[in-house]
This record gives sequence, structure tokens and C-alpha cells, in this order.
Amino acid sequence: MEIRTDFNKRLREIQDDILIMGSMVEKAMTTSIKALKDRDIDLAQHLIEDDEYINHKRFEIEEKCIRLIATQQPLAVDLRTIISVLNILTELERIGDYAAGIAKIVLMIGCEEHLKPLVDIPRMADKAISMLQRSLDAFIKHDAVAAKSVITEDDDVDNLYDQVFRELLTFMIEDPKTITRATRLVWVAHNLERSADRITNICERIIYIVTGKMEEMGASNY
Repeated sequence: MEIRTDFNKRLREIQDDILIMGSMVEKAMTTSIKALKDRDIDLAQHLIEDDEYINHKRFEIEEKCIRLIATQQPLAVDLRTIISVLNILTELERIGDYAAGIAKIVLMIGCEEHLKPLVDIPRMADKAISMLQRSLDAFIKHDAVAAKSVITEDDDVDNLYDQVFRELLTFMIEDPKTITRATRLVWVAHNLERSADRITNICERIIYIVTGKMEEMGASNY
């Protein structure tokens, strides 16, 4: 019984660490879009540097998971949770990379005026951030229904991406001089679209933790 109590305590600590890492990633996403809207080079540079903290947090949690498996005797359902946590870590780290990628695009843009007012890209970001927040809430509550609800919203982000892409493509066709500026915004939108896909993957893992069934309900990683 004492061994089991210790195991449960360590597993809860790992789950708490996931929430901490998730909040770090959420902050990175929010900061990346603020830097883009304000063309804030200093903020973008700080975000790129801070990405290392997200990577470090991932490795720290991975090490805890490995020690837990090696030193305890997890039941099948516990092992399912630990393996899923390892996958969720990867997805969160990649979302952090996408945020850092947007910051790097901000450095490329510099002080140059945006091609057009940013409307749909911030909407994509708001939607993706909301999805991330609710996916983490579903994770801590082991709520498969909530996770499935988040997955359905990936289509909203995809539709916004298509809209952004078509609009920017029109700019490029009508005036080739806009190609560089338009392409950079396409890259930003792509990073946000991929972030939503990664959140969908997180939700699939949550459903697996709860039900024991692995189903691909959203977009592929590739």
C-alpha cells in the first residue's frame, strides 16, 4: 500500500508538471502573436531564447517518467497514462517550437509594415490557445468528452488558415512585389495551423488514457 501511495504521488507530480509546461507553451503562443502584431523585435528575441526553458522542462518530465517506470510497478492503466504523458510532452514541445518559429519570422519582418491588417491570424491564435487551455483541463480531469469537443474545433483553425492563404495568394498574384511579405505571413498561419493539429494529438492521447482505445480523430503529424 505504501508503494502504491508513493507511486500515485509521483504520478500526480508529473501531471502537475505537464500543466506547468502547458502554461509555458501557452505564454509562448500568446507572446509570439503580440510580437508579430507590434513588430516587437526585442520581445521576439526573448521568446526565442526562452524556448530553451520549454525544452528543458520536457526533458525534466521525461526523466521523471522513466524513473517512475524503472523504480515502481505501474499497473496497465498507469503505464498507459505515463506513455501518453511522454507523447503529450512531445506535442507541447513542438507547439513551443512553432511559437519560436513565429518569433523568428518577426525578426525577418523587422520594422517593415505588415502587408495588411492582421485579423484572421490573431483569430487563429486565439482559437489555438483556447484549444490548448481546454485540452490541458481535459487532461487533468481525464475528460474524454471534453477532449473530443476540442478536436472538433481543429476544423475552425483549418478554415481560417485556408482563408488567410487564399487572401495572401491573391496579393502575390496581383503584385509580385508583395511575395516576400505575404509568404512570411503564410508561414505564421501555417505554424498556428500545425499547433492546432498538435493539440488534436494531445486530445487523442487523453481519450486513450480514459478509454484505452487509440483513435486518430484529427490531422496527421505530417
